[in-house]
This record gives sequence, structure tokens and C-alpha cells, in this order.
Amino acid sequence: MTYPNTQLFINGEWQDAASGKTLAVFNPATGAEIGRVAHASIADLDRALAAAQKGFEKWRDMPAIERNKIMRKAAALMRERAGDIALLLTQEQGKPLAEAKGEAMAAADIIEWFADEGQRVYGRIVPPRFALTTRQMVLKDPVGPVAAFTPWNFPINQVVRKMAAALATGCSMIVKAPEETPAAPAALIRAFADAGIPAGVLGLVYGNPAEISNYLIPHPTIRKITFTGSTPVGKQLAALAGQHMKRVTMELGGHAPVIVCEDADIALAVKSAGAAKFRNAGQVCISPTRFLVHESIKNEFATALTQYAQGLKVGDGAAEGTTMGPLANPRRLTAMAEFTQDAVKSGATVALGGERIGSTGNFWQPTILTDVPLQAKVFNDEPFGPMAAIRGFNTLDEAIAEANRLPYGLASYAFTRSLKNADLITRRLEVGMLWVNMPALPNAEMPFGGVKDSGYGSEGGPEAMEAYLNTRSIAISNV
Repeated sequence: MTYPNTQLFINGEWQDAASGKTLAVFNPATGAEIGRVAHASIADLDRALAAAQKGFEKWRDMPAIERNKIMRKAAALMRERAGDIALLLTQEQGKPLAEAKGEAMAAADIIEWFADEGQRVYGRIVPPRFALTTRQMVLKDPVGPVAAFTPWNFPINQVVRKMAAALATGCSMIVKAPEETPAAPAALIRAFADAGIPAGVLGLVYGNPAEISNYLIPHPTIRKITFTGSTPVGKQLAALAGQHMKRVTMELGGHAPVIVCEDADIALAVKSAGAAKFRNAGQVCISPTRFLVHESIKNEFATALTQYAQGLKVGDGAAEGTTMGPLANPRRLTAMAEFTQDAVKSGATVALGGERIGSTGNFWQPTILTDVPLQAKVFNDEPFGPMAAIRGFNTLDEAIAEANRLPYGLASYAFTRSLKNADLITRRLEVGMLWVNMPALPNAEMPFGGVKDSGYGSEGGPEAMEAYLNTRSIAISNV
């Protein structure tokens, strides 16, 4: 499938940037330029903002059941086009085709769930305290046009979680999608356009991230900000939004601990955590990174995880049989090398990998580090790549303390046959999401978000809807 050049989507039309400026898009498996993406100027943003305001006024006043029909039609189109969309995603991001198609199909599920949930945005009648002639009501209204900022690692998933919740509540949205991976989010937007969503309800722009965020966030048209990305950038955007009293949802970085207790099913732990670790070449905000394994089984676990990683087939995501693709960009190769060198210098052992594969493309070996000291960079900064760092513990209290040591609190994993251990971990781990004896399953109906420096707000479950709604108190006397 030929990779397309990607345009902006403003006021229901696909169009080039007003300046004609474009940016190059590269295939991470080959390093070759495969297309161009339009680079929005301030003039483009002004047109997108005006369209978003008009689109909001139309969408807000459409009955929820009518919004539901359009959203469900978009979901059906995503399913029909999943194969073609997966090819685009793999070409620009690198993940294996099976993972790319899974992302497109999951988007359809998310859209449908929020489409239905949008029909259950209820206010309530509150009995009056004094006179029965007073009617007290609580109303929930859409907050208004939303600005969404999304990353390159899951260019469909990270957009659709925000978009589906916003649309289901009656909000319009301008998406600032990633320049590295523009075609996949454009395909998502196209499904909604082809489903008949009114002009202006959705906008899509690309360009200079700082310029776009610094212009959209303070703009009076925008009433809500939602961002997925690094903690430092998230703090900057949240501070800017706070200056203008804009509501914010932040899904930021993590450094997910994996606690493997002495009574754990090692085979289950390796299969579940291993699959989560190397999915998308480890470029996942909820990827397991700090493996805390009881000393009595540490060596056995490390050997088993190493064998699992050795069985991965690294290559072009579009090639048959590939189970781990390249890193998304050369920056990640540099980061992996730095993490590995620092770990070895700190006293860790490289049990597997630790080097780049070849000289073409951004391929890195699946890497297992053992006996990693706490001062090593990989145990303090999120590696965001195919790297698992293992160290032992003697007591569960010790493991929980280490899991909570960092300021991050997004995702975590635990493996134990003990209900007592599972209960203690559940109560004491400072994270937004925990999976026990299973791989990560972030379904649409469950909250998705973190605590501490990993952000606030949810992008899943009914909780995600609240961020896009204003709650108003109304009292009417009929005398």
C-alpha cells in the first residue's frame, strides 16, 4: 500500500497548510522518507478554532442518540479499514502488522463503548429542602471545544480515547497529532468524516508542538485540554492551562514495577510480563520496566525471561513473522545505548542484548539486565524501549517500598498465588492501574490514568466522561 501525504482536516475539509509547508515522515525500519505531512501555521489554527466553535454548537444540540449513530458508523468503518490502516501505521511507526491491526480494531471498540455511554449522561432531580413548589435540578452539559495533544507510540489509541469521550458528551475537538506518525490518526479522523460528523466537530493539525500548544491552550475558544506524553512537558502544559483556568486531563510517563513473589507462577509471570514488556518494542507508557523478583526465584525468573526474549523475531513490522519491530526514531536508539552503558557501569549484568541491530533502521536487541543497582539510570528513568531491568528483594514490604519510591504512579503488575499478598499489594501500591497474575488489559470500560507525577484524570470508564462535562445546579420556584 502506497503511503500517502497527510493533510490538515479543518471545517470538514482535507487541505494543505496555508503556507504550503510540510514535514518529512520516515519509515523507522529503513530510515527512508516515505511521505510528507502538512505543517500548520497560526492562520491554520485560527481557522480550526473558528470551525471548532461552530462545530461544537451543532454537535452539542444534537440528541445523544443521533451522535451515537454517527459514532457507531465511524467504528464500523474503522473495522472495515483496519487492514489498510494497519499498513499505514506499521510503515510510519514500526510496530508489527498484527499489533497495528489490533490498535485499529480496539479503536472501534472504544468508539462504540463511549457512543453508548454518551446516552447515559444523566442529570438528576433533587428533592427541595423547604417548599415543594421549588424544583431543584443538576444538569450536565458539554464543557466546549477541546484541544488534544497525542504522542507517536499509539497514534490511533491515544487519540481515540480522548476523542470518543469528548464526542460522546457533545464536545468538539482539535487534535494535534504526532508529526512522526500522521497517517494513522488521519485515517481515524477520516472514518468520522465519512460517517457524517458535522463540519468543525473534529479538526486535525500537525506542526511545531510548542507553537501549537502555546497558541491553542490559552485561546478563549478552547475550554478543555487533554495531553498524553512525558511528565516534564505535561507539567508545562498543565501550568499554562492553569493560568487560563482550563480543565486538564494528563496521562503522563510511568516506570511500571513488576512484583514477582516467591510463590508466583513463573511461567505465567514470564509470558504475561514478557508480552507486555516487548509489545511495541517497549514504547508503551504502561510497559513493565522495574522487575522486582524475590531472591529465591530471581535467577530462575531471569533465565526464563531471557529465553522468552530470545524467541522474539526482530525485524520490519511489515515482514511476515516479525514479533518486535524497530524503535520509532533514532533518539530511542541513543537512549537505549545510554541506559545500557550506565547500567553496566553501575554494576549490572547484561544477560541478553544491549546493542543495536545492524546499521539500517532503528532496531535494538531485546535487552535483559540483571542485578541492577538502584542507582542505575534504568531504575530511575523510564527506558521506553525493549529493556527489562531485574533486581531481587527479600520481603514484600521491601518490594512495595521500592515500587513506590519513584514519583511515578501509572501502571504496575504483580504475580503471586497468595490472596494475602495480592491484597497487600492492592492496598499499598501507589498507582492508577494494577494487573495481578495477568497481562495489561486496558479496556474502554475501565479507568485509564495515573497518580502522582503520572498525571490525573481518566481516559477510560464513565470517569473519562466527567472531564468533558460541566455540572450545573438549577433551582426554579413555580410560584
